[in-house]
Amino acid sequence: MAITASMVKELREMTGAGMMDCKKALNETNGDMDAAVEYLRKNGQAKAEKKAGRIAAEGIVKTVVKDDKVAAIVEVNSETDFVAKNAEFQGFVEEVANQAADSDAADMDAFMAEVWAADPSKTVKDALVEKIAVIGENLSIRRFEKIVTDGCVVSYIHGGGRIGVLIEAETDVVNDEIKGCLRNVAMQVAAMYPKYVSRAEVSQEYMDHEKEILLAQAKKENPEKPDNIIEKMIIGRLNKEMKEICLLDQTYVQDSDLTVTKYVEKVAKENGANVTVKKFVRFETGEGLEKKQEDFAAEVAAQMGN
Repeated sequence: MAITASMVKELREMTGAGMMDCKKALNETNGDMDAAVEYLRKNGQAKAEKKAGRIAAEGIVKTVVKDDKVAAIVEVNSETDFVAKNAEFQGFVEEVANQAADSDAADMDAFMAEVWAADPSKTVKDALVEKIAVIGENLSIRRFEKIVTDGCVVSYIHGGGRIGVLIEAETDVVNDEIKGCLRNVAMQVAAMYPKYVSRAEVSQEYMDHEKEILLAQAKKENPEKPDNIIEKMIIGRLNKEMKEICLLDQTYVQDSDLTVTKYVEKVAKENGANVTVKKFVRFETGEGLEKKQEDFAAEVAAQMGN
């Protein structure tokens, strides 16, 4: 069967694959459009597997909030910042975030095996593999988290998706002022990177470990000081550390006269509300991932078969 330009164009529009790939697929399947789509999907999968060894440490974080009660945050990685800014990639990440908001999956394996909401003939993994084939880079749905609350949940995205934060609060009033307050707290989390909401979340094991380190430091710095003075120094240093790592103890970045606790209490009082920050989730793109090291000469040599 003769393969026409219009057939190639139609297949490209259906799959987003390259022109020569579409022409080859139609030739291999004797012009059968459905078979050609399947051929490209299989070919895309092969490409995806080949690319899977490359490090995907760029990308973006996206959040979705529904009716102030349900929220999801996802991180999807790409190999390059260029692709991370690509509209098609960003649209895909938005679909992943919406999928996560509606998901009951408890872990990544279950999430990847779910039916893809945008096309029920595929799984989430299938959709990812197809997007890898279209974009031409290794992509990775790295992580997601979902919050369902009876109170209120808000989100904040910093730097175009470099950092994303969800804040959950228990509150008997949900209005623009309360949501604005919680969004400011989310900005605090993005900027100051706390480890815990409050001291109540800090384990005794962590406290004991930190005390041990601070004791060694204090004795080395002040060998002449008696133990009771050293003990007071340790307590002071530990309190200082808690104010850095516990969100509610932190100095509020937009008003240094207040702690985050005092700021939330102030807004709550102004609105006749009882507000308690319960949880935060903070994702930073590429956090803990090795960045790809570019070696242009080696890449050219590899392409030339040297």
